[in-house]
Amino acid sequence: MSDFKKSEKKTNNFRKKQRNDGSHSAKAERGELKEKVIHVNRCAKVVKGGRRFGFAALVVVGDQKGRIGVGYGKAKEVPEAIKKGTERAKKNMTSFQLNEATVPHMAMGISDGGRVLLRPAAPGTGVIAGGGVRAVLEMLGIKDVLTKSMGSNNQIAVVNATLDALGKMRSYALIKQMRAATGDEII
Repeated sequence: MSDFKKSEKKTNNFRKKQRNDGSHSAKAERGELKEKVIHVNRCAKVVKGGRRFGFAALVVVGDQKGRIGVGYGKAKEVPEAIKKGTERAKKNMTSFQLNEATVPHMAMGISDGGRVLLRPAAPGTGVIAGGGVRAVLEMLGIKDVLTKSMGSNNQIAVVNATLDALGKMRSYALIKQMRAATGDEII
């Protein structure tokens, strides 16, 4: 079989994997990590012989237990860009405070032009979010949350604003502990 047919077959297998729900697990590397491709951007560079395309992939990786990482990979081929994004996301894993299956309190996250509002929701509500916000919250393991994305529609800005909002979350026990250290009382 020629090299071209082999590479085409690999690409088709990769596409079949992605069609499921956009995520596939990487169990062998770090436990139960799942990855989800949020956005793939195609860039064109005009050269003497025509156009040369490059691809950039925004990928989120999480264990659905409070740990998440976001990565941005660039390459000449889509699978390579996704692979680089996944590797960068795994290197940038961080943990966040969760209140069972929802967020502890309301928070607004801002990054560049993107603004995201996260609000706690009653059990059974589900993830009311779209695009990059939904991907981040699902990979984090949040089951019930209300969100509103305002400002920019840029996927990177929205994802970073979501991470900013999650970074502002503080659990009741943590606030109680912090106030006890300073001598304040919780009413």
